[in-house]
Amino acid sequence: MNRTPAGVLALLALLTVAQHASTEAPLDWWQTDVIYQIYPRSFKDSNGDGIGDLKGITEKADYLKSLGIGAIWISPIFKSPMADFGYDIADFRAIEPIFGTMEDFKILRDTFHEKGIKVILDFVPNHSSDEHEWFQKSVQNIAPYSDYYVWVDAKYVNGTRTPPSNWLSYFEGSAWTWNENRQKYYLHQYHPKQPDLNYRNPAVMKEMQEVLRFWLDLGVDGFRVDTVFTLVEDDRYLDEPRSFIPGLEPTNIGYLDHIYTKDQPGTYDVIYQFRAFLDEYQKNSTKPTTTKFMATEAYSTLDDTMRYYGNATNNGSHFPFNFLLTTEVDRQSEADFFKSLIDSWYEKMPAGRWANWVIGNHDRPRAATRFGRDMLDSVHMIQFLLPGTVISYMGDEIGMQNPYIRWSETVDPPGINSGKRLFLIYSRDPQRAPFLWDDSVSAGFSTNRTTWLPVHPNYWDFNFEKQKKSAKSHHSVYKRLVRLKSVPTIQRGSLKIYAPSKNILVVERFLEPNSLFLGVVNVGSFYEAFDMTKLLRVPEIKLSVYASSMNSEYSDNEVVDVAAVKLRPKAGVVLTNQKIPS
Repeated sequence: MNRTPAGVLALLALLTVAQHASTEAPLDWWQTDVIYQIYPRSFKDSNGDGIGDLKGITEKADYLKSLGIGAIWISPIFKSPMADFGYDIADFRAIEPIFGTMEDFKILRDTFHEKGIKVILDFVPNHSSDEHEWFQKSVQNIAPYSDYYVWVDAKYVNGTRTPPSNWLSYFEGSAWTWNENRQKYYLHQYHPKQPDLNYRNPAVMKEMQEVLRFWLDLGVDGFRVDTVFTLVEDDRYLDEPRSFIPGLEPTNIGYLDHIYTKDQPGTYDVIYQFRAFLDEYQKNSTKPTTTKFMATEAYSTLDDTMRYYGNATNNGSHFPFNFLLTTEVDRQSEADFFKSLIDSWYEKMPAGRWANWVIGNHDRPRAATRFGRDMLDSVHMIQFLLPGTVISYMGDEIGMQNPYIRWSETVDPPGINSGKRLFLIYSRDPQRAPFLWDDSVSAGFSTNRTTWLPVHPNYWDFNFEKQKKSAKSHHSVYKRLVRLKSVPTIQRGSLKIYAPSKNILVVERFLEPNSLFLGVVNVGSFYEAFDMTKLLRVPEIKLSVYASSMNSEYSDNEVVDVAAVKLRPKAGVVLTNQKIPS
């Protein structure tokens, strides 16, 4: 029998925790900084042409600093014919003139770095533009560019030329286009003007690593790697089977089950090589540098997504983007479903890896549209309280919603290619509409009355300047939540998630010996009053409000009896026993 006094045991436990904490490696910048995505066409127009640009982004550096943002990620700014609004790149080493000049980029970089904000760029390795020099020479079969792209002979059925397989493009229709010069088909999993690069050719990998080196030498802090799940395809070019999802046209990407074109083994090898290159660059740098960060985008199954982290012998991305809160939940989801989704990421995530949480981006309907503005603050509370990095999409901090964009105003290729009947389902234009800065012409985004996409018509009443002046707004709640990411309990504390009813979700973060944060969200449609004392790990029955949603009846710093927590529909509150410095 152990006869050590209970007090001594408690002291030993505290010393063990303290010793563990003191030897634990400090978190890196990409783990603690909030990453803010900027879609450059729509953030700020500095020259009145109706399209956002680099100077416009630089103009708003103080705004982002005031939010507490630690890193910006800028969607493609490279030279492009704009068939896919920058994701069709004609020169990976040049700035698209619509956005400015290389000098403008260097000023942007220096401005943000001086404010302590990292700069992350998009890296688009799956394809180039068909106007890229490599493709032009590949079409002409000029060495060494002949097999820089995926070229395949035609099949002939009863003397009629047909594509090598039934593979479909994410932009509708066949993923194959015939080229008269080469007398072959080339693969494009996206727009026909976006031919897929061939990573079975080692020269392509070397070329793309040199693209990374170019931007790293210019001081870029990391990359978000676009559409990695389509990097490598099965080279037997076999037909893919039907998915049998009802209601889809044979030209729709969902019509097939993509067993030969998504998440192929070679794709992971490509990612491991990119990560090894970044690590080697950092290791060999002759000047002080920080971690060169890499995140990957893949709309894949959870198991396949986890493989992008790497394996026992290879590091993959620092993290693959986590889209569970972007694609799987909305305002109809119940608390236990939120809980199961969140748990699933941590259960599947390989040991020693780092999580991340995303609620919106330029490809998916805005968070405030999917959840409603009344629930947005609550969803942000969930996102910021969970262990891992927060990635925010510009405008989510003020609760921007998708505007209605007419068929005649639609410019996004998937929307146009889907036709007038289905364009509202497939167009990405609404979530890419310009930022709502104020109530002036074009919401302060541009001095031009005509912008590349319409601004939301409610900008006269709903904009950043109006929220900034309000005592409580989406903006003020968001700013308060950003500060949580520097709190040790949020960075390192343990996690428990509860769904005590179908409407109540509780996210608990706890750090020994006695630091507690609770996010309590009512995802339901009715007023809720409930007792939380049985959930707590500490004896306090009164906690203070750190942050509360706009529709909550609580005020910041108010003391709440956890035996009688009350929440309006869709409202949320963050409670704590800690005092956070202002």
